[in-house]
Amino acid sequence: MSRFWSPFVKGLVPYVPGEQPKLARMVKLNTNENPYGPSPKALEAMRAELNDNLRLYPDPNSDRLKQAVAEYYGVTPAQVFVGNGSDEVLAHIFHGLFQHARGPLLFPDVSYSFYPVYCGLYGIAFEQVALDEQFQIRIADYDKPNAGIIFPNPNAPTGCLLPLQAIEQLLRANRDSVVVVDEAYIDFGGETAISLVDRYDNLLVTQTLSKSRSLAGLRVGLAVGHPDLIEALERIKNSFNSYPLDRMAIVGAAAAFEDKTYFQATCRKVIDSREALVEQLVGKGFEVLPSAANFIFARHPRQDAAQLAARLREQGVIVRHFKQERIDQFLRITIGTPEMNQALLDALS
Repeated sequence: MSRFWSPFVKGLVPYVPGEQPKLARMVKLNTNENPYGPSPKALEAMRAELNDNLRLYPDPNSDRLKQAVAEYYGVTPAQVFVGNGSDEVLAHIFHGLFQHARGPLLFPDVSYSFYPVYCGLYGIAFEQVALDEQFQIRIADYDKPNAGIIFPNPNAPTGCLLPLQAIEQLLRANRDSVVVVDEAYIDFGGETAISLVDRYDNLLVTQTLSKSRSLAGLRVGLAVGHPDLIEALERIKNSFNSYPLDRMAIVGAAAAFEDKTYFQATCRKVIDSREALVEQLVGKGFEVLPSAANFIFARHPRQDAAQLAARLREQGVIVRHFKQERIDQFLRITIGTPEMNQALLDALS
């Protein structure tokens, strides 16, 4: 600590991202990256942007990308916000939409661990609502005064999916609060809540291009909702950083949305590999939660999860282990290529 720090810095508990190992030939199944590369059309668009125009600032509104997202989801560009990864988009949401005195922000007790970090950063009171015994969200538990509601769907790190009907029930019961559905993994088995944004002005849906569109290294995130909610995020963005996306990010992300064929093919590969891996792990005695994401959450009744993770690492396979209460006997395993998944199974054997 330093005497030059602002007082609130001393109390912050920063988010700890998944390990990015420097060792060669590691089978990396710990950070939910897509095992397949980006769309060739996205790569082509980014290469074409490597020219003298890099001396110029990018479009501060990212109009090309907003138009691509709007066309893909059947909304208007005024309903789309984009930022430097979904984490920046979420940070603006916490700052601009959740700082209310009418109650705490609500989110699941087993959920994305960045949520309490944002609350600490922006001084937001929060309450973590317990998942049920099957690690599912209970809609009735959110029927209480609140400053907003946020949850991943599918949830992370469990992978469990909340049906669209339940989300609509939650929206109807909380008309005076913003409900944020964090859809980082929706393309691997769920139905997006974006179809509801025209009917509920309190709904905001966030997504990322890091997972299903294989662009984790590019840092592009988005939100879709009522124009009034989007305007709040734009006001914060333009008071913080008017140019969050560079020229390559704008054209690459837009091309990724336009290349539907490649996107659907790679998602299908991940889904098929997930189902095959679940079957194999169950055969080895694991309990695996139902997943609609590009990862699975699994535990073994006779093996300690921390020891399993350590022994897998010795075999050159990295998975994610959380020390949090209730889930400290689970491993979160990213779905890799069939070859990567087989390396995991061989290491377990």
